[in-house]
Amino acid sequence: MSKKMNAIVAIGYGSPEVLKLKEVNKPEPKANEVLVKVKTASATKADAMMRTGKPYFARLIIGIKKPKKEIPGTGFAGVVEALGSEVSNFKVGDRIFGETAFGFSANAEYLVVPEDGIVMRMPENLDFSEASSYADGHLTSYNFLKEIGKVKPGQKVLINGASGSLGTAAVQIAKHLGAHVTGVSSHRNAGLVKSLGADEVIDYQKTDFTKGSEEYDLVYDTIGKSSFKAVKGILKPNGAYLSPVLQFPLLRDMLITSITGGKRAKFEATGANKPAKLKAMLADVVEIFKAGKLKTVIDRQYPLEKVAEAHRYIDSGRKKGNVVIYNA
Repeated sequence: MSKKMNAIVAIGYGSPEVLKLKEVNKPEPKANEVLVKVKTASATKADAMMRTGKPYFARLIIGIKKPKKEIPGTGFAGVVEALGSEVSNFKVGDRIFGETAFGFSANAEYLVVPEDGIVMRMPENLDFSEASSYADGHLTSYNFLKEIGKVKPGQKVLINGASGSLGTAAVQIAKHLGAHVTGVSSHRNAGLVKSLGADEVIDYQKTDFTKGSEEYDLVYDTIGKSSFKAVKGILKPNGAYLSPVLQFPLLRDMLITSITGGKRAKFEATGANKPAKLKAMLADVVEIFKAGKLKTVIDRQYPLEKVAEAHRYIDSGRKKGNVVIYNA
């Protein structure tokens, strides 16, 4: 068996052109690890932001001059190829999916994950293309709506960026939790958002949702294009503005509102949670899928060697739902 594999390597920070297809050493599983033959991986807005190395203070974590983990990508789905000597929960041939979090490395033909990491067997009726995106939009939106936002039946939730990876998942999860959902998207994507269960859709090209008269219990800004200051006027007295997009003003507003109370701003890096918590939330998301309440919207699929092209498409801002990378 070859000890080499193809992988995408980030040679630095910058445009999609920093992503190069290279032959690298195939990883070998440690005692507690599983070697996965990757069938599909996700390509996300977060991946594209990591590629640019911005915001700059994020480099303190991911690498100053270039990524510490040179192979990008976090969400994956594949087949167990080999097991470490201490692995007991999986067997060779198992169809599995999950998230490498700060381990990255998913844009490759093989990767290794710890047995007790964010990895699960795939439900029989879930395919590889869908599964690789679960730990991105689905898991993140579940965390923000259920765990952080604590959405309750009857509450009013507005989702900005409702046609993206996080947004398409959020519309469905918020409806599953019993909320009245308003999605914000372009007119071109309004039909998609409505089909996923949104009660109302606002065309951001015609209407500034922050200037409306409707009040919301929660505004979930999946794309980080608004702000707590901008939406404060449409939040109910104890409402919250949530966003997974790391920006200094949001961190400042989160600190201030945690002291003042009332309307709040909240941010969290979902991937920074402990693997056990993330795995439990992923299991909850799978149950929503099994109940027929969660569809995965896939916009485009690219072969591994065209990850740079996938990133260019993501950077265009025209992405609907998820972009998937596949190995032939």
